This record gives sequence, structure tokens and C-alpha cells, in this order.
Amino acid sequence: MGFEVHDVERKAITIMRILKESDEPLGARLITRRLKDYGIDLGERAVRYHLKLMDGRGLTRLQGPREGRMLTRLGAEEVDNALVEDKIGFAISKIDLLAFRTDFEPEALTGKVPVNVSFFLRDRFKRALDAMRPTFEAQICVSDRVAVALEGERLGELTVPRGQIGLATVCSVVFNGTLLKAGVPVRSRFGGIVQVSQHAPHRFVELIDYAGSTLDPAAIFVRARMTSVREVARTGNGRILANFREIPAPGRTIAEGVIAALARAGIWGVLATGEISEPVCEIPVELNKIGMVLLVGLNPVAAAQEAGVDADNHSMSTLMDYQDLVPFKEL
Repeated sequence: MGFEVHDVERKAITIMRILKESDEPLGARLITRRLKDYGIDLGERAVRYHLKLMDGRGLTRLQGPREGRMLTRLGAEEVDNALVEDKIGFAISKIDLLAFRTDFEPEALTGKVPVNVSFFLRDRFKRALDAMRPTFEAQICVSDRVAVALEGERLGELTVPRGQIGLATVCSVVFNGTLLKAGVPVRSRFGGIVQVSQHAPHRFVELIDYAGSTLDPAAIFVRARMTSVREVARTGNGRILANFREIPAPGRTIAEGVIAALARAGIWGVLATGEISEPVCEIPVELNKIGMVLLVGLNPVAAAQEAGVDADNHSMSTLMDYQDLVPFKEL
């Protein structure tokens, strides 16, 4: 009985989480499809049942008979405070989900890539661009491809709030997705900060385990202003955002081909790769695995934060068509 109650609550929380991630009302049919991404197979009728229960508790609100529902403030608070055990590892779940949904074809330059979305106040956006420019020029990013949207416009599944401008940057999960499609599984272990000396990665100085985190480590480090990305762009020394992945050793040749294809497509976020079972940037690697250190797509945004331009960051938040992205220098 206890398990059944917990299972029902987990499904309800997932439905509310889907509604919270949407800026427009969602109907039962679309919610049903998105639940499958979370491994929950629930029919439309069952989804409608859950929604009616949540309406009665004041967690959701029907916008109209054909418009669907949105989350109320009480519902948003419920999601934020929900099931601690379900939150643990939420960051790794987001990575795996985005990787599965990525269908980018680097040779054809088509398909969807995962992106981070950052919202800046409209009157601070030019200053943010000026602060970010050196990091893109120094390639302290996953890619120089970005997208910009004004208030009311969309970046993937996110709508830009009033009075703000949105910026989408390519997320390092693109490597997970393209390697997965090529038959190479990727284990995402840590997000952290890497000390850079003379333009080369030296060691991790901060680490957060994805499996034990409810938030993306990069967003935490950016908010805490623990980086010196602008200094790295200027002198080649300092601290930047990076993450640590592992792949099976037999997949190395395939992985190298995928990484080369991504580089030709303008996605170059690999900082370092190690030898079989050998440490990389002082991080131990499991037996018969190869360690990889990847740049984080939020590094340019961290540079803006260092310059005093705050942003509301939604890391690993959505997918966009690669064709909708443009080189940063064209902004």
C-alpha cells in the first residue's frame, strides 16, 4: 500500500514538473507524451484524473477547455519541496534525458542539440555580450553557435520573460547524445571547476557528483561567482567550468571519430582525454574506462557574471535545431 501511494505521488510530481518547465498551458495528450521521456507510461485518461485531483488541491489551474493547464504558485512550491529522494540525482536524469533526445548529425549539420538558456535584463544585454566576447574568441565554450530571443519569443521550449533577452548556448550534453547514437555510452560523473595554467587544464579544484545533486553544478558555481573565465581568456590562467565523463575503453576509436566530426561542425568542447584507466586532471578513472574533461556551455555566461551582469540560468534545459543557431560574432 505504501509503495502504491508513493508511486501515485511520484507520477503527480512528475506531471507538475512538466507543467513547471512549460511557459504555456499543456493538455493531457502532450503531458502523456512527455511523461514517456521520464519513463512513465500513463494514458491520457489517467493523466486527466491526476490533473483533476491537482485542480482540487489548488496545484494546477485549467486555462480553458481547449488550452490545457498551468501550474499555480502553490503547485510550483510543491514541486520545489517534493520528495527529496526523487530529487537526488535529478541532474544526472536531465543529462540522460537530453542525451537520448539529441539527434544532431554533425556531418549534415542537421538535428537538435541540447542548449542552456540564460535570461538577461534587456538593458544589460549589450554589456553581457561585451563580457562574453573574449571567451567565445578564446573558445572557452562548447561552441560559438548561439541563439538570441526577445521577450515573448521562444528558445526551444522556454519563453523569454517580459523585459528580458534570452541567450541559448550549446550544452556539453551534445557529446553524450552524439556518442550514444554512435553506440558509445557515456557516464557523466562530476561537474566542477578546472584550474587552467598556460592555456592547459591542470586539475579540478571543485567537484560536485551529478548522481547526488538536485541541481546542475555549473549553475551553482556561476551563481557563486567561483570562476575566473575572463582571466583565462586574457592570460591563459585561472578557473573555468568543466565536467568529467567516462566512456568504455573499447569505444575510443569511435569516440575519436565522433569528436572530430563535432569539431568540424563547430562543437569543440573537449579539454582533455586520458589513457585507459589513467587519471585525468587528477580524477581517478574506473578500470577499462577512459576519462574525458569537457568544457561547460555556461562559461561565457560565467564571464558576464564576473563582470557584474547577472542572469537567470536554465542549464541543460531544452533542445534547439542546430540550423537555428548562429555564430556569436554575427550578433
